[in-house]
Amino acid sequence: MSGVSLFPAILLDILGSAAMSVFALLALRYARLLSKRQPNNFVWGYLYYVTFAIAAFAISRAVGHLVKQFLLIAGRVDIWDTISPYSGGFNTLFIISVAAVMIFYHKGVQAYEVLEHEAGKLKTANRNLGAAARQLRDLNQTLEQKVEARTEELSRSEKKFRHLFSASKDMVFFSDADNRLVDMNDSGFEMLGYNREETTGLHFSHLFSKPEEVQIYTGMLERDGYIKDMNLVFARKDGTVISVLLSATAIFGDSGEMLGSEVIAKDLTKLKMMMEQLATSEKMASVGQMAAGVAHEINTPLGIILGYSQLMMDEFVEGSEQYQSLQVIERQTKASRKIVADLLKFSRQSGSTREEVNINEVVADVVAVTEHTLSLSHISLRLALEKSLPVITGDPEKLRQVFVNLINNAQYAMQDMGGGELFLRTRLQSGSRPVAIEVKDTGHGVPEKNQARIFDPFFTTKPVGQGTGLGLSVSYGIVHEHGGTIEVESPVQDSRQGMPPGTLFRIAFPLGNEGGQ
Repeated sequence: MSGVSLFPAILLDILGSAAMSVFALLALRYARLLSKRQPNNFVWGYLYYVTFAIAAFAISRAVGHLVKQFLLIAGRVDIWDTISPYSGGFNTLFIISVAAVMIFYHKGVQAYEVLEHEAGKLKTANRNLGAAARQLRDLNQTLEQKVEARTEELSRSEKKFRHLFSASKDMVFFSDADNRLVDMNDSGFEMLGYNREETTGLHFSHLFSKPEEVQIYTGMLERDGYIKDMNLVFARKDGTVISVLLSATAIFGDSGEMLGSEVIAKDLTKLKMMMEQLATSEKMASVGQMAAGVAHEINTPLGIILGYSQLMMDEFVEGSEQYQSLQVIERQTKASRKIVADLLKFSRQSGSTREEVNINEVVADVVAVTEHTLSLSHISLRLALEKSLPVITGDPEKLRQVFVNLINNAQYAMQDMGGGELFLRTRLQSGSRPVAIEVKDTGHGVPEKNQARIFDPFFTTKPVGQGTGLGLSVSYGIVHEHGGTIEVESPVQDSRQGMPPGTLFRIAFPLGNEGGQ
């Protein structure tokens, strides 16, 4: 007996189940788009949840049919018999969820209506308030115009004050009645090395390097109500000090009590340094003239003493007591002539040549001569030469002497530390002296009390017999003879953790024929 083929029915079931899943997902996507377009619309939100429940039921039922048909086609009826109860259970669960959503629909509608009613009352109240506000605005239009004009004037004044406060290159700050900082401009933070968070509530006395000046400051401010052009020394965060010229005005309340003060302070550190350098230059010029005269006067008798002592040595047996005494005279006379020669170099009375000089080549020559000695002293040399450095006009031999003196001083500064690092650097900089050379060591540094004297003739911290104190003086004279400048900075804290402070000599020369004659 031949039966009717089930293939069309099976195919129709498979296609229908697939179509059911596709349409369910499309309906769910469309409902999702509607709810996102109007997220506050209760109807669209409810429709989305209903669609979600129905789509879940449809997909569950469609998947069950597809799995059934494919298992029947594969001849695995036993698997279908095992999972069919679970498929039916999922279908039942999802249809119950559809029913639950439908059952609570009226509750949601009631809540939505209550919310709409309350929202309507709020809209009515808002309209009433708007009408009242318009009436009040019409009644006070003249007053508002006056207030607006006054506010705009105050705003312009505040902007001018704020711009003056923030753009000033001097330190400007305010303190309260307890002398605690309330506000400070960026120039003040830069001068003191603090950031804004660190100065919040900071007592004003922490800025004074000398505690006795705090009492003088507060006493004058309370007595006179102002301070004009007071010279003080402020302490920076890193422990260094700056010289400032301070003016302050007290702020008093209606009852006469002092509420605080407003202060302006100008940094005079660079100005004082320039004045000291000018005084040093004038002093060095006077000392140079005097040294030249003294050197010329001493040179002749020293030559005679040296000549006669050498002639007398011929009259005595070598090794005798008289011969050895004459050797001491000869040796000390030659040492004296060396000092005289250094004095002449310091006073620029010795001969000088003028030619184009490549500073990098001069530095390289000096390094080649001193590198071995530095290595024996366990000093590592760090060399950084600017490749595009232009030439200057000068005497290469004298310039070599400058760098040899600086390297010898650096080596002496590090010898009791068992070694260290020596940095030699050439670079370009802005200004009238663009060729810069820096020599830095990692020694103990130069004490502040000696920094103003290190270029003075015969000033030295070395033991007797180890230095004449003319090395830096001669170097100073040679640099200025070439139209350059030489500065010292000490101590210089190395950026690497644990490195000791050192001393930095910075030399700058003009280009070409701009140097001194």
